[in-house]
Amino acid sequence: MGIYLNPNNVLLQRARKSEIFIDKSMMIAELNKLVDTENNFLCISRPRRFGKSMMGNMISAYYSKGCDSRELFKDLKIAKTKDFETYLNKLNVISIDLNAFYRNVQDKNDLIKVVTEEIKAELSEAFPSVKILERDTLPFALQRVYAKTNETFVIIIDEYDVLVREQVGSKLFNAYLEFLNGLFKNSNLSPAISLAYLTGILPIVRDKIQSKLNLFTEYSMTDAGRLTEFVGFTAEETKGLCEQYGMDYEECKRWYDGYDMGDVKEIFSPRSVVSAMERKRFGSYWTQTGSYEALKLYILMNFKGMKDDVITMMGGGKVHVEVDSYLNTMTDFHGKDDVFTYLIHLGYLAYDRKEELCYIPNEEIRKQWVISIQYEQDYQPIIKLVEDSKQLLEATINKDEKAVANALTEAHIRTTNPLTYNNEASFQSAIGLAYFYANLKYTVIKELPTGKGYADLALIPYVPNIPAMIIELKNNKSAESAIRQIKEKEYDDLLEHYRGDLLFVGINYDSDTKEHQCKIEECVIE
Repeated sequence: MGIYLNPNNVLLQRARKSEIFIDKSMMIAELNKLVDTENNFLCISRPRRFGKSMMGNMISAYYSKGCDSRELFKDLKIAKTKDFETYLNKLNVISIDLNAFYRNVQDKNDLIKVVTEEIKAELSEAFPSVKILERDTLPFALQRVYAKTNETFVIIIDEYDVLVREQVGSKLFNAYLEFLNGLFKNSNLSPAISLAYLTGILPIVRDKIQSKLNLFTEYSMTDAGRLTEFVGFTAEETKGLCEQYGMDYEECKRWYDGYDMGDVKEIFSPRSVVSAMERKRFGSYWTQTGSYEALKLYILMNFKGMKDDVITMMGGGKVHVEVDSYLNTMTDFHGKDDVFTYLIHLGYLAYDRKEELCYIPNEEIRKQWVISIQYEQDYQPIIKLVEDSKQLLEATINKDEKAVANALTEAHIRTTNPLTYNNEASFQSAIGLAYFYANLKYTVIKELPTGKGYADLALIPYVPNIPAMIIELKNNKSAESAIRQIKEKEYDDLLEHYRGDLLFVGINYDSDTKEHQCKIEECVIE
C-alpha cells in the first residue's frame, strides 16, 4: 500500500460516513466492461464540484490491491452485479492528483520529475524483484514491472487538465505533453495498462494534446454518452433526498436542475442539492465555490452577436451553439461559439445536444449571470429591466393593463436592436427578462404544451396567495385576440393540479409604432 501506488480506501470510507451519500457505484460496472479491451482509455470532464474526485476515489478503492473494500461496497448497487468480484481489489492502481502535485511542488518546472520519482520509489518498494533504473522514465519503469511480473495497472489522473488551464505553451506544458505521450501512446506499455481514467474540467485539448491522447474516448458535458447518469444527481436520486429531508422537489428542480444530457433529461448540480438538504433551505451553493469573475471575463468578450445571445438566454431562451469549433483551451477563443462551449464545460450553461442549443440551466446559475454583468455599462439597460421586473409582476397581479403595456414596450426596446425588434424570439426573450423577478415566486415555463398548441408563457406559483398566469403574445393583431387564443387552447389539462386564481394575459405589439397593448382577464379554478 502506498500513497500513489495501490492507495488505501480511506477517502471512500469518509464519503460513506457522510450524512449524504448517493450510490454511483454502477459507474464501476461500466468501467469493468472496458478493462483490458481496446476501449480502455477514458477522459471524463465535468464542472468543478460535480463529483469528479469522489468518483476517482471510488474507482481507486474498488480496483486497488492496497486495500480490502468488500465491506464498503457490499450494500452498493455494484455488489449485486455478476462481475462484482472480477476486479475487486485485484489490480494495481496508480492514482495521481495532478493539481495537488502542481500546488505543492516548489519549482513548477520540476513537476513531471517529482511525479515520476515519487511513483518510481513506490514501484521499487512494491516490486523488489524488478530492477528500476535511476534514469528510467515512468513508462520505462512500468514496462519493466510488467515484463518481469506480468502485473498490469489502472492509471487514474485527477485534474489532468490543470496545466492546460494554467500553463499552455510553457516549458512545463510541453514536458507534460511528452509525459502523456510516453504513458498513453506507447505500444510497448499499452499491454500493461488495464484501464486509464483521466478526469478534469475540460475535454482533451485539440491539436497538440489530442495527438497525444487520441486513443481516449471522451465523455463531456456536451456528450456524456453511456456515462450520463453519473454526471450529477438524477431526478430519482434528488426526489429521494427531498423526501428524506422534507424539501420541496419542484423548488429543488427550479434551483438546481436543467442539465439536459441526452438520454437523461434531468441532471442536478450535486454540490448544490447536498448543501440545500443539509441547510434546509434553497440558495446559491455551487456558485459560492468559485468567483463570478470567472464567468464575467467570458461574458464580456465582444464577439459578434454575443450580447444579443446573452440577453436571449438571460430571458429564458436558448441559442444555437457549434460546440465542435472550440479547441478546449483557455487561450483560443475565436467567436461566441467557443465562449459558450467553454461555459458549458464549466457548468454555467447547459447544452441540448439534439437541438444544438445552449441555455442557462437553473435559478442558481441565472443569479450568477446577473451578478456578473450588474456593473458593466453595456448591460445596464438589462440590469435596469431586471430591477424593474418586480414592479411589472405587481402590475400584472393587480391587473393594471396600462402599466404592463408600458413596461413591456420599454423592455422590448431595451433588449432588442432595430434589426431584431420584430423577431418573435427576441420579443419572447424581452418578456422573459421583464418577468425576471417572477422566478422568485413562480415556475416560469416557455411554450408550455396545452390541449391545442402551446402557451407562450406560463407562470405557475409555488408560493401561496398569488394567481397563476397564462401569457399569450401577438404581433400586429390585438390583445383581445391573444385572450381568445388562450381560451381556445384548452388550458384545463395544463393546470389540472392547480386550484386558485388564474390570469389570462394577452399582449400585442405593433411593429410600426413599437407600442404594446395588454388585456388581462381573471378566472378561478376550483
